This record gives sequence, C-alpha cells and structure tokens, in this order.
Amino acid sequence: MAMAPANKILVVDDDPAVRNLIHRFLAKQNYQMESAEDGKTALTLFEQFDPDLVILDVNLPDANGYNLCQEMQGRTNVFVLMLTSRTDEADKIRGFSQGADDYITKPFSLGELGVRVEALLRRIRERTPAEQQCLVFDKLVIDPVRREVTLNSDIVPLTALEFDLLHFLAAHPGRVWRRAELIQEVWDYEYVGDQRVVDVHIGQIRKKIEVDTSQPNLIQTVRGVGYKFEAPLAEKQAGSA
Repeated sequence: MAMAPANKILVVDDDPAVRNLIHRFLAKQNYQMESAEDGKTALTLFEQFDPDLVILDVNLPDANGYNLCQEMQGRTNVFVLMLTSRTDEADKIRGFSQGADDYITKPFSLGELGVRVEALLRRIRERTPAEQQCLVFDKLVIDPVRREVTLNSDIVPLTALEFDLLHFLAAHPGRVWRRAELIQEVWDYEYVGDQRVVDVHIGQIRKKIEVDTSQPNLIQTVRGVGYKFEAPLAEKQAGSA
C-alpha cells in the first residue's frame, strides 16, 4: 500500500537559529520542508513549493507577517501558524482576525510546536463520507470536498479555519456549543490560550455570510454558553412540509 505524500511546511523567520531549529525538527518528523528569511523569498517559495502549512514570524525585515498571512491565504487555503515574541493578547487576537489558524509565542518548546502542527494538518486528511456531503441551507451552500462556501451563488472567501468552524457548526444545526468545545472539536487539541479566539473567528464569518451582523440569523450567540447554527426559516419550513 502506497504511503500518503508528506505534508509540506514553509518556515518563515529572519532569525537563522529559530528558522533552522524548526526546519530540522520538523524534517525529522518526515515533513517536506522549505525555509525563508524574509517576505520576498517566502512568497517566491510559496508559489513554487505550494505548502500545506506556513509557520510565519510576525516581524520580518521587509514585510508585516499579518499582511503576508492574508496574501498567502488569498492565493490558497493554506494553514498559517503565526510565530512571534509578542505576548500581548491583543496581538494574538489581531493575528487570528487576519486569518491565522494558530499562534505560538517565543520561547516555545519543540514538543508544543509539533503538537500544534500535527493538529492543524490533521484537518486536511481524508474525511468520512458523511463529512463529504454538501450542506444546503436555502441560499447558503457548504461544500466540504471543494472546501467552498457559496451564498446566492457567489463564492464566500473564507480562510481554512473559518471554513472548518462554519462547517462544524452547520453540520450540527440547532446544537449549542461552548467555546471550549468548539476549540476542542475544530482546533483539535487542548487550546490553552484566550477563548476569545472563537469570538474573533465567529465575527469574521458573520461579516461574510450574515445580512446584519448586529442581528445574526445563521450563527447565533447563546448568552452565557456559546454559539449555535440555526437553519434559515425557509429551510425549516421546507423540512417540516
């Protein structure tokens, strides 16, 4: 039986010690690795290498990591793990709001990095047939095979993590999920950071699929608990007919 091809990871960090340490460590885990020391080199390698995951430093000599994250995700559905020496929670929230899938602060242990990387890449592995079925809610269509969402037949530009979160909620309409449960199910590991990360991603999704973000109809907040996905009224009526 042929082995699945190894996932490809691009490391972008201007500190050669950190960059080489991550490169060597993950190469030993049988990932295909490439490294870049600045934004320009990173974008060139990104086009040539087509990575599944980018480990991206926020502070680069010629680029802003947040902007680079957005640019890369605008080209493919790549996962992005932000890497920084900043510890301010506001910086983390900003990173997530710019599309980052995860965030790790220097100094970090290689063991923790390995767990984060594995959890992110686990999302792109083969799904069960039930997970491959399109979810249709009136004019909103979620296609897990193409990893596409359309609203009124127009493509909704979601990041990889935004797609996973929306798909998970929509696959369990009406069920209320606590933030900690969503982190466990979607992030796929015990996230030890601020649970507001869920709120940030929900907010980003709402901007893209809700008619009125101040009164969301699809992803609803359950005060004191968490969030739930509600099928549109037309969908409910059709189902009860």
